[in-house]
Amino acid sequence: EVQLQASGGGLVQAGGSLTLSCAASGFTFDGYATGWVRRAPGNEREGVSALSSTDEGTYYADSVKGRFTIFTDHAKNTVYLRMNNLRPDDTAVYYCAALRTRTNGAWLLRALGYEHDAWGQGTLVTVSS
Repeated sequence: EVQLQASGGGLVQAGGSLTLSCAASGFTFDGYATGWVRRAPGNEREGVSALSSTDEGTYYADSVKGRFTIFTDHAKNTVYLRMNNLRPDDTAVYYCAALRTRTNGAWLLRALGYEHDAWGQGTLVTVSS
């Protein structure tokens, strides 16, 4: 069974940092783009970050550029999102997603939210002011 398990969310003060993890089971990331999507209350899904299947392309929403970093550990079959300088408007449930594609591009940010082949259960990040 293809599964993604997200973890690492929590409560943090503005300016703090968190690292989210997303472990895959039932498949490997070979041939898959991966990424993180968030949804704040009352808002639509927002693609936060994406990593191409070759790990050569990384893409970020404008709102998180320079603060968030996506990376993967293939040995652990896990993708991470390092979040620095967190702000209250980063508060959301964060989901990890995987899409079977070898195509790169910023289109992955939106695609992962709606066309994924695997979807994690979400982890809540709350940033207090």
